Amino acid sequence: MRSVNKVILVGHIGKDAETKFTPGGVGRTTFSIATSRRWKDKQTNEWKEETDWHNVVAWRSENVANYLTKGKQVYIEGRLQTRSYEKNGEKRYVTEVVCDDVILLGGNGNGEGGRQAATEPSRAPASQGAPVTAVDDDDVPF
Repeated sequence: MRSVNKVILVGHIGKDAETKFTPGGVGRTTFSIATSRRWKDKQTNEWKEETDWHNVVAWRSENVANYLTKGKQVYIEGRLQTRSYEKNGEKRYVTEVVCDDVILLGGNGNGEGGRQAATEPSRAPASQGAPVTAVDDDDVPF
């Protein structure tokens, strides 16, 4: 039986990407993406909006981190991964998007597109690498 674990997101980066390295020297770039949806409430006839935040991890993509800045619009393709860790003796869980592909779309979040918006989007592949368990608890954003 086949199964699929695929995530595609188009959203805006919440804060500048941060790259840290595992003890083995593998780069782990993390950032968050906001995606929003709008709908019209049938009862009140008012527009409503809801924003979801997604934690993204890109392995061996430290060269891309400088371009992943707050407000930029990006296309992310990857897979969901849930992992657990302990903090202060308490077991915690986190679900992240492990990024396989990043495309910078050129928008900066305020309606203005950069020069890239008029041309082809910038594409930066992100490779999968070492398992997340190789990262210290201090690297976990929670």
